[in-house]
Amino acid sequence: MSGNSAEPLRPLNPDEEALVRSLGQLMFVLPRAIDADMTGDRQLPLTEYTALRVLSEAPGRQLRMNELAAECQLSLSGMTRTITRLETQGLVERVRSEQDARGWNAVLTAAGFTRLEESWPSHLAAVRRRFLDHLEGFDLVQLARAFRQIGTAD
Repeated sequence: MSGNSAEPLRPLNPDEEALVRSLGQLMFVLPRAIDADMTGDRQLPLTEYTALRVLSEAPGRQLRMNELAAECQLSLSGMTRTITRLETQGLVERVRSEQDARGWNAVLTAAGFTRLEESWPSHLAAVRRRFLDHLEGFDLVQLARAFRQIGTAD
């Protein structure tokens, strides 16, 4: 157990408890709901969309497999399965790393970029409907800052 043992544990108050429980539900439900919306629209599944988006933003539209996995919040084996699916569709290629001949880079193809662009409206609509539309009136800059701090905490 981490934390400073000199400080006594303070139970969650009802508002904190409600927030923690709803966060757990959000983390479980939101990606699945967005994925269901996208696949229902006959677009890319969320995991594949995310991999293509990350590659589209990378220098040279390519990344080492381990870096791509980290950016997509997937295990290396999960990322390998995703890239294999994308590769069979001609959306991504795997090439040997120029820096390290033992490593592999995932490279976004022109077809992959086109498919990403085609899927973007479905992703945007799902993100708005499932997430952003529920945050009206909140300070989104402050909320994003808090999410980043939580996401980078040790």
